[in-house]
This record gives sequence, structure tokens and C-alpha cells, in this order.
Amino acid sequence: MHKATVTQTAKNRRQMPSHLSTWQILKYPEISSIKTNGNEKSQEGTRELERLVVFFGSVSLLLAKRPSFLAKTISTSNPPWTLPHPNMPPENNQVPLLSDEDSDQDVAYESGEKVHIVGINEQDEERSLGVPPFSWKKLWLFIGPGFLMSIAFLDPGNLEGDLQAGAIAGYSLLWLLMWATAIGLLVQLLAARLGVATGRHLAELCREEYPTWARMVLWVMAEVALIGADIQEVIGSAIAIKILSNGVLPLWAGVVITACDCFIFLFLENYGVRKLEAFFAVLIATMAVSFAWMFGETKPSGTELLLGVLVPKLSSKTIKQAVGVVGCIIMPHNVFLHSALVQSREIDHSKKGRVQEALNYYSIESTVALIISFIINLFVTTVFAKAFYGTELASSIGLVNAGQYLEEKYGGGYFPILYIWAIGLLAAGQSSTITGTYAGQFIMGGFLNLRLKKWLRAVITRSCAIIPTIIVALVFDTSEAALDVLNEWLNVLQSIQIPFALIPLLYLVSKEQIMGTFKIGPVLKTVSWLVAALVIVINGYLLLDFFSSEVSGVMFTSIVSAFTGAYLAFIIYLVSQGFTLSAWRRLLPFKQTQGIE
Repeated sequence: MHKATVTQTAKNRRQMPSHLSTWQILKYPEISSIKTNGNEKSQEGTRELERLVVFFGSVSLLLAKRPSFLAKTISTSNPPWTLPHPNMPPENNQVPLLSDEDSDQDVAYESGEKVHIVGINEQDEERSLGVPPFSWKKLWLFIGPGFLMSIAFLDPGNLEGDLQAGAIAGYSLLWLLMWATAIGLLVQLLAARLGVATGRHLAELCREEYPTWARMVLWVMAEVALIGADIQEVIGSAIAIKILSNGVLPLWAGVVITACDCFIFLFLENYGVRKLEAFFAVLIATMAVSFAWMFGETKPSGTELLLGVLVPKLSSKTIKQAVGVVGCIIMPHNVFLHSALVQSREIDHSKKGRVQEALNYYSIESTVALIISFIINLFVTTVFAKAFYGTELASSIGLVNAGQYLEEKYGGGYFPILYIWAIGLLAAGQSSTITGTYAGQFIMGGFLNLRLKKWLRAVITRSCAIIPTIIVALVFDTSEAALDVLNEWLNVLQSIQIPFALIPLLYLVSKEQIMGTFKIGPVLKTVSWLVAALVIVINGYLLLDFFSSEVSGVMFTSIVSAFTGAYLAFIIYLVSQGFTLSAWRRLLPFKQTQGIE
């Protein structure tokens, strides 16, 4: 390819930040245009060669891109899209903040909704090239997305896993709870890294990276996982409402109340993202106080608690509970959610130091949030370990009857433990239901590129989940055992969906064409894939154990076998597709021109 000579005239010189990725250059070819010396004919020849390179590069990516994109790529006029990628520098090398008021692209947050971060208490900002010094004020402004993400670690499904692990295994699985939370932290930090470095969230990038049929399958899987999680969360809230109303309000009434107040709480976002985050902080504090009060009331053994956290111990009798502890930590919709939530802060993507600064603050915030979630989960596990471990009730306890068993064990008192449990459960159910609806908006908007008002997307997302939830509440209102069986099936549903969030995430964050210099290194990449494989194998064990005990009959077995074959084939496709796309891109001769900074 002809190498153009860069004009040294400062006025006309066009610079590109070194952290730009090949993916952005391929997708937006106009950023690689440079002013050349020589006559008009030479300049035109250079432009034609650049168009040919982009044309053949686009042909190799047709499996993952729409045909209409090809026409945009080779167009000689100004680009028809109005929403540039946040890492694409315009003429003056200053990247505009994401703004979609006039675009046909869906984004997580409008520019006016974002929390302003850039330039706080900093002098000579334009000359700042490295990572700015640590600032407590900046850290405070970055706090929020990580705590919303942490709510998925405290939803009713996780609380049920905690109480069952405590009742059946005692203190012996606390070490596994700690390491499972660490695994969850790793996955969520990767999701945040993807959102911050690219300015796009996981659903948007899946829409652009995978062919239509594959991304539609991914979207359906994400929606199914979200609906399953939502049923558990809403039912958890409904159980709490039933307890607090002394049984006056049945489950279905609690479901309707939860569905309605979810919209009311989401309305807080109209007054600013920080208001909604403050509301979630109140709910998390409510859970912490409620379960800490229960911890103090039941007085678990401190020595056994420390031994349970520090000394790994696993019995064949507690394998199922151990698998459940690990399996319920990673929620597919939470990966999509966190990659979008981090875009609620204003970040100057033209400066590598600013992007790294955001990643540092988000890492601190997410770590603190998940430490708090671990402590809350530890409270719940140890309370039920103290109360029911080694008793006849241990194997029969579940989310529905947990409050009743606690009341029978510890009585009423000045403030009955039954109501303390219900308040904590209500806070967990309400907060996770709202974040689930929030995640549904990002998933639907990202995969389908829907340019709808947020309230309309919330209505659509809420409707998809509330109808099956009401049916569940009506059918299982009087049958606690049947509701526990349903929860087991919903846990299986969540486990099935995990690879369809993990594999695309790991593929995207490890590719330089997408992440630029913020791609994960070989060590972190290896660790991440090993962790993902471990989680998938553990959940596979759970699925195998569940289906071997539940599936019977030739027809049902045949259906499950066919589904399993298609399921494994799609997982293999996702892994191989990532390597295929990467190999094609490495063959492209499109590199940053020498002499451009």
C-alpha cells in the first residue's frame, strides 16, 4: 500500500491517539485520512487505495456486519451516521462526548444524563497526559454503578442459596462464598472495563460483532435469563409483603404491588442518576441493618465463622450446596448491566489517562461494593447455620418458610425476627427487581437498537416478566413445596444462560481491535478463561445432576438431548467465531500510518 507522507504543517496535521484500536479505524475509515504532499492526482490515488483496503476489509467481515454497513464504509461522502464511536477523534483531536439526541443509534445514557467528572479540581487539564492523582472527591462521584451491580449478589435467589447452604452445610462453605464473590468481582471488572474503554455496552457490541441470527439467539437467551431472574426477585418481594401484611395480601397481590412500585422507583432517574443510586444505597443499607440485627440476635460462633472462611472444607454431602453457591454468583443480566452502568459518568475518551483513571475508580468502587455484599451474604448464611444446621428442618427450609422457622426458633421478642427477615427480603426483592428492569432496557435497546423512550422500554421489559410471574403466583400461592421446585428450575435456567454472557465478554475484552491498548493481557486473559471454564463446568454439573433426577420418559429425554446438542453447538460456535473474526482481522493490511501520533 502506498505510504503517504504526513504534512508537518501544524495547522493541517491530524493526530490519532495511540490507544485507538484497529476496530475503530476499520469501522470509521475517515479517521485514517491524512493530508499528503504532491498534486491533486496523487492525493486522489491515495484515497482510492484507502477505499479499496476498507472495501476488502469489510467483505471479510460480512458474516458479522449488515450489508448496509458496507455501503456506508465505502461511501465517498460524509459518513451518514451521526453518533461517532467515543474513541474516534475528529479534526481537532478532541473527542465529543457521546450524544444521541439526533442519532439513530441507541446509547445507554444521553449526554445530559451523565454525571460530570472531567476537570474536577485539576489544573492545566489540556496538558495532562498521564493518570491524574487520586482524588476522594472524584471517587465519590464514581460511586454508584458498582453498588447497583452488587444488588444481583443479594437478590432473593442468592439469599435462598445462602440460607440453604447454612442450614445444610453449616459454616463449612463460607470460604467458597468468599472465593465465589472474588470470581464474580473479576467478571464484573471485565464488564466495566469493556464499557469504559469502548464507550459501548456488551449488548451493543454483540449486535455489531455477531451475525444477525447469532445475536438474535444471544438476545433471546439474555431475555429468558432476565425473565427467570425477575420471577425469583418479584416472588421474593411478594413473600416479604405477605409476611409483613400477616397473610392478608396473597402472593399475586404482592407481585402486582412490586410491578407497580418498580416504575415509581425508576421514575427517580428523571431527577438524575445520582438520585436513583442514592435510593439503592438506602435499600442496601436496609438489608445490611436487617441481617446484621439477625446476626446479633442469633449470636453465631465467631470461631467457627473464622474457620469456615479461612479453612477450605468440602464434603460429598454438601456438593449440591457448594455448586449452588458458585452458580448463583454470576448472573448473566448483571454482566450486561454493569457494562452499561459505567457509562453514566462523563469520561474524556481522547485521553488514555482519563480512561485509565475511570477504570481505577470503578475497580475500587466495585471491590468495596462486593465486600459489603459478601458480608451481608455471610450474615444470612451464619444465621441459618446457627439456627438449623444438624436439625431435621435443615433439608426442608426455603425462602417461603424461612421466616416461619426463624419465628418458631427465636420467638417474638420486642421486634419479631420474622419481620426483620421480611424487611431485609423486601429490600432485596425490590432492589433486584428494579435493577432487573434496568438491565432489560439495556439488553433490549442494545441488541435491537431500539430508539424508544426509557419509560416505554421499561413498560415492555416489565410486561415480558410480570405476566409469567403473576401466573406463577396464582398457581403456587398455596403450595410452598411446589414453589421451591420452581425455584430449582429457575436456578437451572440461570445456569444455562451463563456461557452466553461470559464467552462474548471474554472474547471482546481480549481483542485489541475492539479494546485498543485496554485489552486484557495474556495472564489475565488466561486466568479469565480458566475461571469462565470453571464456572461453566460447575454449572454443567448442576444441570447434569438436576436433569438426571428430574428427567424421565423417552420423549422428554429425547427433547432434552436434542436441546443439549444444540446448546453445546452454539457454545462451540461462540468460541470459534471469536477466533475466526480475530484471524480475519489480523490478515487485513490496515495499520496506523507511520508518523502519526
